[in-house]
Amino acid sequence: MPTEPTFESLEKKLLHYTGKAIHDFNMIQKGDRVMVGLSGGKDSFTLLTLLHKLRQRSGFKFDVFSFTLDQGQPGWHDQALRSFLTDRGWPFAIINKDTYSIVKEKIPEDKTYCSLCSRLRRGIIYRYAEEHGYNKIALGHHRDDLIQTLLMSMLYNGDIRSMPPKLLSDNKKHVLIRPLCYAQEKDIIAYARHMQYPIVPCNLCGSQDNLMRQKIGQLIRALASENPKIPSN
Repeated sequence: MPTEPTFESLEKKLLHYTGKAIHDFNMIQKGDRVMVGLSGGKDSFTLLTLLHKLRQRSGFKFDVFSFTLDQGQPGWHDQALRSFLTDRGWPFAIINKDTYSIVKEKIPEDKTYCSLCSRLRRGIIYRYAEEHGYNKIALGHHRDDLIQTLLMSMLYNGDIRSMPPKLLSDNKKHVLIRPLCYAQEKDIIAYARHMQYPIVPCNLCGSQDNLMRQKIGQLIRALASENPKIPSN
């Protein structure tokens, strides 16, 4: 059986692919103020950590700020998250906006919450970034997310599109970047396990077993078990 990669090799690999994405898509320039959307999950925690390390390597040529939205969902506890950020001296904000009640009220139990939930969350993030002068918004989507989105668009909507690594928002006021777009989820999972992040679970969409994204993920894993090159292709 293959041995699990060391923490040092994982971090080196993730830093390489994050730096490559930033370079390839010209995501971050000198003087940028980058706001990371920290959901409390493994992906956004990893993104925040890597950007702080890259910022240090760059000679602090850009700023990194962490923004977390408490959506009022049951079981939300962020004290460990606050302690994690405070202990490292990383600037952050955690604000409460009860979008959970709105989503539960508007969407039937057997339907997918993600669309409305993400739309409400996105509006709050955009507004905060604009009010506080952050010109880049960094999101933690990784390579597997981009692959799944591509197949979902093709199979369910008849469109050939995915999440762009760099995107100007509809209102032309915000630049969204996805520096983990080359990173594989399995590496992020292993890295997060080493880092022991204080994960805050999402109990809203996580309780729905029939999400399209989960089905597509299962399909990709099944195909990759026969041909490991399929995800990279």
